[in-house]
Amino acid sequence: MLNQDANGLSKILIVDDEDNIRRLLMVTLSGGRFQLYQANNGVQALEMAAQLKPEFVVLDIMMPGGVNGLEVCRQIKENSALQSTRVILLSALGEKSNRDAGFAAQADAYLVKPFSPIYLLEMIDAMHKKTLGTGYGFAGIA
Repeated sequence: MLNQDANGLSKILIVDDEDNIRRLLMVTLSGGRFQLYQANNGVQALEMAAQLKPEFVVLDIMMPGGVNGLEVCRQIKENSALQSTRVILLSALGEKSNRDAGFAAQADAYLVKPFSPIYLLEMIDAMHKKTLGTGYGFAGIA
């Protein structure tokens, strides 16, 4: 399957410019069920997503370097080779207009920082069990 590694583990790309958030996500998602990868900016995220074809991208919105998370999300969703990749946006921006912008970029979910790591893991588990479609509409303010 495209979104899994050679051992059948689902691939997750974690993208955040903050080391502490990436570490938290790595710890939260570790445990042998996922193959985890990291990027610290939008350009690197797009390159890695194209190469890895992950099942999930957990993506910060506000990042330096000219390519923010919304643009990364849009480009992933417009790439036919990544059509089954699910994007979970993370942001400190929690207003309805921010969430609407995330869903307009075709994000599958939007979590507001600070977020519950347990809720994120439950969300990924639920999305992983879905076999068809996108637009799960998770807009967690956990």
